[in-house]
Amino acid sequence: MIKHHPKFSLLKSFVDGDLPASLAAGIAIHADMCPICQQKISQLTEQVAEASFEQDILIKTPVSESAHTLEAAQMSFDDIISEITASDDIAPAKVIAKEKLITFKGMQYSLPNALRNMELGRTAQIGKLSRARVNLGEGEIHTNLLHIGPGGSIPEHTHKGFELTLLLAGTFADEQGEYVAGDFIMLDKRHQHQPATEHGCLCYTVANDALHFTQGINKLLNPIGAFIY
Repeated sequence: MIKHHPKFSLLKSFVDGDLPASLAAGIAIHADMCPICQQKISQLTEQVAEASFEQDILIKTPVSESAHTLEAAQMSFDDIISEITASDDIAPAKVIAKEKLITFKGMQYSLPNALRNMELGRTAQIGKLSRARVNLGEGEIHTNLLHIGPGGSIPEHTHKGFELTLLLAGTFADEQGEYVAGDFIMLDKRHQHQPATEHGCLCYTVANDALHFTQGINKLLNPIGAFIY
């Protein structure tokens, strides 16, 4: 069961169209896997649409007529929606996206809908870690598909900036517990952890700075940090 979700402020920014493409894609992917957040996004979208409609009416209507016009317009709008949804003969259109697969060390995964039209870089590997860049051209914000092979882990670290990890497949665990597919984990410099996976996992990651390792000689771990970021 998914236990980790985006904060309400992130969902609101997503609906308002205020997020960079990398974070917006992360929320869209999570929502496809999470009925709870899907419902929240739907409700927020309805609220934004209704507020925008009412604001548009008020702007275009003289003050003396605004209340009457808004009430009439709202009744008309509700009537239209009622007519559209009244018939059982109208079925929602289904968009069937072509499946796109990616393979890491012999393990094949189907990419989420939000990623299927995005350009992916070549797969690079270091130890049990494999990474493919998602080329979004967002400057210091880097987006990756990160695969950790069975028995793999990332050395204990914290973050110089923010890091989103969205688990797409498999499981991993850290000091806070175990994570499953769909979990949306947003971390920053306040968090320190060492993710490890028994059977392997695939993650969608977004970060705006490198990791800061807290164990061993940091210089020896820098290649891993640069690889992940």
